[in-house]
This record gives sequence, structure tokens and C-alpha cells, in this order.
Amino acid sequence: MSSSLKERIRIADVFSKNNGEKVLIAGWIEAVRIIGGVIFIVLRDRSGKVQAVIKKNIDEKLFNEASELGSEDVVAIKGEVKEAKTSLGDREIVVEKLYTISRATKPVPIVPEDWEKININVRLDWRFLDLRATRNRLIFVVTDEAVNALREFYRSNGFIEVFTPKIVSEATEGGAEVFPVIYFDKPAFLAQSPQLYKQMMMAAGFERVFEVGPAYRAEKHHTNRHLTEYESVDIEMSFIDSHEDVMKMVENAVIYSIKKVNEKYGSYIKQYFPRIPEIPSNVPRITLREAHKLLENKGFKQPDPNDLDTEGERLLGEIMEKEYGSQLFFVTEYSWLYRPFYTMKKPEEPSLTRSFDLIYRGTEIVSGSQREHRADVLENQIKEKGLNVKNFEFFIKFFRYGMPPHGGAGLGLERLVQMMLGLKNIREVRLLPRDPERLSP
Repeated sequence: MSSSLKERIRIADVFSKNNGEKVLIAGWIEAVRIIGGVIFIVLRDRSGKVQAVIKKNIDEKLFNEASELGSEDVVAIKGEVKEAKTSLGDREIVVEKLYTISRATKPVPIVPEDWEKININVRLDWRFLDLRATRNRLIFVVTDEAVNALREFYRSNGFIEVFTPKIVSEATEGGAEVFPVIYFDKPAFLAQSPQLYKQMMMAAGFERVFEVGPAYRAEKHHTNRHLTEYESVDIEMSFIDSHEDVMKMVENAVIYSIKKVNEKYGSYIKQYFPRIPEIPSNVPRITLREAHKLLENKGFKQPDPNDLDTEGERLLGEIMEKEYGSQLFFVTEYSWLYRPFYTMKKPEEPSLTRSFDLIYRGTEIVSGSQREHRADVLENQIKEKGLNVKNFEFFIKFFRYGMPPHGGAGLGLERLVQMMLGLKNIREVRLLPRDPERLSP
């Protein structure tokens, strides 16, 4: 190349250039059309697309060179900005120089912009090509904004970010849904969550912590809302009166994240997705019992009186949006039967807990609770769950030397973005998803 790529500008910036300005752009060819003596090239980079034009009667050598190019070839184009009426905007590039940087093997396995016509498993097999589609890449631009907004919110409220181990000696939830790993000569597991370590930080006097990191669940679910590896945004906070303090913090964080995404990318989201992230004006709270009554009034009885299943959450989401005017709401007071051993029981009704789920558009995106901070009560609760107290001795030690009342929550980042954008399959939101069948790429 006679020109340096340091001169390159983003394609999106072409549309702010004046008529006649010279620019250098580079990216992937999306399409090449030859109409008579004119070649139209649609060039794409991470910021957008633009049309470039080459006329045979002006430069036959350049025309012949361009006629050999095809989709997904990487090129750099130097040319003049011209005002034009195209489907891509009000500017196009009249090509003066064309540099072929890399040729794509033909045929290309999938056409990125035809993602809607391609089976999700095929798309994931060719994920690096699939992500070249503007719509698919936008999912991760939104994810980046959403998680940075959560970080920004928590930091502004006195939380510090921590990084806890992902190779652990005991299952966080005490169950069997863990991935065992070989750790020299010791048994170990991939962490289900940073739960026990977050609580350690409360004993250490950090008072408010958050973590963004991977979580692992060895659950053989084959649904559009489960992953075996996902990104969890966890918080823990001390000196609370009840789980309501945690709920309010989480509520404000999620609304802040939705608002930030909407402000920055709302207009782009409208172009590619069925629903834009709406900012709720209120976030209702209902108990699990009240949730069951609402469902029963609509003729839907839950199979388990102590829980909400996926269909129950979905229908409840419809009811809450219609009758309460909110896509975002809390369900509280879940049964002790299904909550982890570290959850505080409701004092006046110990079969229930001081716990909650935050449901967004009919899908649970956050689960949290006030934690049991009294060491003797905690030991008894571990036994109640049929677990071996000795296996949690390292954890119980935190509580014997001064533990404040505290609580926390974990948010599934992929679920948050899935619901923001109205996506049917959560695997679209994970860069390289892991499920019971997929271990590559």
C-alpha cells in the first residue's frame, strides 16, 4: 500500500465529511454489483457501511481489478466523498485507489447479513463470520454499554470491584450441578458463583463489593434462556435492614443500565430488534403467594406451590405489564425449600425466606436475598440442607469473628441483554456460548 492505514477513518465518519473531501477507509466487502460499466461496492467496518463506486470509463484498470473481488474480501479504498442518495445514507465514495489486503476463500460458508435465514447452530459454528453482521455485532456493543453502566452505578454508590477464585474446593450452592476439575491431586470445581467469597468480603469490612465474572452451571438444560457458562454481575452489601435494601440497589442499577443503553443506542436498536429497552417508571413487588394467585386468576395453576416455573414467569410477566404497567418487577418470599443454605429465613414464617427474584419481560434476570449472618443459625441451616458442615468450615469461620447483617444478588448479564433486545435465544448474547452440546469454537 502506498498509503498508511494510520490515515484510515471509520466508515461512520464518512457521512460527516464534506463533498469532495479525500478519505481512506478499510473493511470487509459485503457486496459487489456490476451494472454496465459501473461497479458498486458495499464496504463494511465495525462502525457502519458505505457504498463505493468505480466507473470503467474513468479507470478501466481499477474497474477490472474490482470486478475480481467478492464478499468478505478485506480491502482499503482511497477516494473522494460525494453527496448521493443511497440506501446506506447521503454519501458515497468515488474510488481513486483500491488496495486488496486479504481475499476470502470462496464460497464463503455463511453470508453474515443473512443471519435470519441460517440455523443458530450453523451460525455458531462460523461465529467469527456471523459476528460481522451489523445486527449481531450490535448485541455486543449493547452488552458492553450495559455492563459498563452497571460498573459505573455500583462504583458511584460506594462499591469496589473484586475478583474471586473460579476454581473452588466446594460447590457454592452445595448441590451436584458443578463441573469437577483436576487440580493437581485435589478435587476441585468451577465456581457456580462468587457467593461465599463475596460474604468473606463482608467479614473483611469491605462493606460493599461487586464482581463481573464467569459462572458455571452443570445443568443439562436445552432451553433458549440457559447457558452452562455465563457472565454474572454480583453484589454484596453490609449493614442492611432487610432484603429490601438490596432490592432497591439492584432496581436502581438495572434501570440505570437500561437508561444508558437506550440513550446511546436506542435509535440503532430500533432498526434491528423487535423491542427497544423501555425505562420502567415503577418496579412493583409481589410475594410468591401473590404471584400464584395472579396466575390462578388467569386460569394457570403452578405445578409446584413453592416455586415459579419458566412458563409461570412468562405469563406473570404479561400480567404485570398489562395490569401494573411494568415489564420489571420483583417476586419475594420464596420457599426455604428452594433457596440456598446461606439465605435468611423470614423470622415470623421460617418456611419462607427474605429473598427475591427480579423478573424482566417474563424472565428472571436477578436472584438475591438477605444472608444469614449468625454463625450458629448458619450451621443449623447447612445441616437442614443435608450438607456436611465440615465442608463449609472455611466459610463459617467468617461469621465467628464479627459479621454485620448483609445481603446481595447476582444478575445474569446475558439474560439482561436478551430481554432488553427481545431476543429469542440467549446463545446469541454470548460471544462463544457453552451449552450441554457445544464446547467449540
